[in-house]
Amino acid sequence: MFVHVSCVWLLHTAEPLSEVLQNTVLRLYSDHLSPDGKSVDYRGMSCSSAFRRYCELTVQFQRVRLGSLSREETLAFFINIYNTLVIHGTLLLGTPKNLWQRYRFFTYVSYIIGGEVFTLQDIENGVLRGNRRGMTQLLKPFSKDDPRLQAALPDAEPLVHFALNCGTKSCPPIKTYSAKDIDIQLCTAAQAFLETDNSCMVDVVKGEVRLSQIFRWYKEDFGGTDMKVLSWIVTHMNESPKKSSLQALLATTNYKVNYLPYDWSTNSMD
Repeated sequence: MFVHVSCVWLLHTAEPLSEVLQNTVLRLYSDHLSPDGKSVDYRGMSCSSAFRRYCELTVQFQRVRLGSLSREETLAFFINIYNTLVIHGTLLLGTPKNLWQRYRFFTYVSYIIGGEVFTLQDIENGVLRGNRRGMTQLLKPFSKDDPRLQAALPDAEPLVHFALNCGTKSCPPIKTYSAKDIDIQLCTAAQAFLETDNSCMVDVVKGEVRLSQIFRWYKEDFGGTDMKVLSWIVTHMNESPKKSSLQALLATTNYKVNYLPYDWSTNSMD
């Protein structure tokens, strides 16, 4: 049975709210995440005092003026909310087992923020992707008269894809983000993700680049074509042999792009 996770935000300004949330979540993560941020101790978290404190915090917050958030505040606030909502929903409902359960999970698990219901889909596609359709959506998340539209970024921010964790092994690591230096943090997260073989593999001999499914599902956010996607990746990579290989391959204009398998199994430590 899928239900809304009850959460009503009580503070009137975004910055104090974000700080309280970040500090609470930092404690929760320090006790129940693996050092690399890739795995969650759901069993331990479910009975921890830190999680009870987080639940108490979500009940205490009732109002936040969504239209008052800056771009940086919106990014930090909603990225942190998304990642904790996935964990909160998993603890209450369990891990989705198949495609249909995943669809239900991400379209029904929600918080009430600023008096409006925001599902995981709404947060990712409506707010952080500038009100773009998700993979399973025929329409944009927010209509032109939807009050939640005031929370949406004016444009999609592709870097959020390296900060959002949907509870699976192929997702980027879980971290907390602050509005103060959100762009630096997101660039660092992207660089770290692109260094792994789960995100990008380059074979100069075969003329092949293998990418995470993230770049297929959200190709529009990275430019819309294989060449633009790869150019975006090069721009956001650290200096490394992989980057040099990719640059050499792009210079030939003779390459193919394929996609790596996505591991949908749970990121639970158990």
